[in-house]
Amino acid sequence: MKCHYEVLGVKRDASDEDLKRAYRKLALRWHPDKNLDNAEEAAEQFKLIQAAYDVLSDAQERAWYDNHREALLKGGVDGGYQDDSLDLVLYFTVTCYSGYEDDKKGFYAVYRHVFEMIAKEEEESIVNEDFEGFPNFGDSQSDYDTVVHCFYAYWQSFCTQKNFAWKEEYDTRQASNRWEKRAMEKENKKTRDKARKERNELVRELVAFVRKRDKRVQAHRKLLEEQNAEKAKKSEELRRQQKLKQAKLAEQYKEQSWITMSDLERELQQMEAQYEKEFGDGSSEEEEEEKEERKENQEEDKLCEEQDAANLFDELYCPACDKSFKTEKAMKNHEKSKKHREIVALLRQQLEEEEEAFSVSTVDENGWNSEEEPEEPVPRQKLSKKQRRKQRTAGVSFLFFLKPISLCMFSCSELPNQWYLGIISASV
Repeated sequence: MKCHYEVLGVKRDASDEDLKRAYRKLALRWHPDKNLDNAEEAAEQFKLIQAAYDVLSDAQERAWYDNHREALLKGGVDGGYQDDSLDLVLYFTVTCYSGYEDDKKGFYAVYRHVFEMIAKEEEESIVNEDFEGFPNFGDSQSDYDTVVHCFYAYWQSFCTQKNFAWKEEYDTRQASNRWEKRAMEKENKKTRDKARKERNELVRELVAFVRKRDKRVQAHRKLLEEQNAEKAKKSEELRRQQKLKQAKLAEQYKEQSWITMSDLERELQQMEAQYEKEFGDGSSEEEEEEKEERKENQEEDKLCEEQDAANLFDELYCPACDKSFKTEKAMKNHEKSKKHREIVALLRQQLEEEEEAFSVSTVDENGWNSEEEPEEPVPRQKLSKKQRRKQRTAGVSFLFFLKPISLCMFSCSELPNQWYLGIISASV
């Protein structure tokens, strides 16, 4: 079978316009009506041109043909494919070559032929026309940097261009519906990927086998080892010379005049040392005194801090509400609050009532004239329902936390504190 692209005389990446133009040109040339003298050959050639254009002009048929082109050219896709590619397994042995010379059976000639055959097989599947080609294996005298290194750098990461369409198990053209076709394509893709992976691994293993035995690679590796050893030796020699140079400079070093100690300083040091030896420096007594002073200062500071804290606590304490505050601002805000004013007013009223009751009882006991005109009563502050409720429920707890109150407000400075507290509790 002849390739459809070769029949039409176009490249494999030709556009639809190129295919149509080539087909018209060849159809006019090989039409049987224009080749009456050679009608049979013209008819056969026109038939091939017509078949090639019918396949390549249809996008789906052209895609299928591109995937199975190699199998079709070598026997078909129905199990009749003839794989005439080179068997690489035969070259995984040292018996396939004799010696490392450049003769016909030598190492370099044999494997140069092997990789040329692999490259030729791959070129048949390459569609890109800009492909530059495969690196050459070279011979025993080839330069390492320009030939050997480029060859192994490419072939150690070899990836085949073959699609292995002849390995497919299902013909998608025989699918009854699109779901069956999709399943066939999925299985065929798995088969192709597996075959492509096996091919890549086989070629890379052959490259590793050849590289291990390549005398050019061995010579280059030995050269690198010698160069590295020489570099290490030079660096060690340079380091040793630097150490010797530093030691020599240390021996030649002379102390500067401004660094040297004068004779007077030496004498002073000697005198100080002798004085300390005979009389002692007294540093221990001074240190003990300093420690004691430091300790006393710390204790005094601590007492002062405690006194300041206590004074601050007393200053920021509300005896009416039995609350303490951390800051003066909080204390002022509390004094302005409605609750505090109500409690203060309630306490003031209770104290006034108690003072009035106390004065009446004192007049009766001493025989004072109770018929005297009483003083004008002090107008009482009118209390709300909430204040009267607090007045009934208020207890001694509001008064026991008060600071000592001067008894002069009861017109009797000689009354004891116990009596005052008893009067308060009785009134409550």
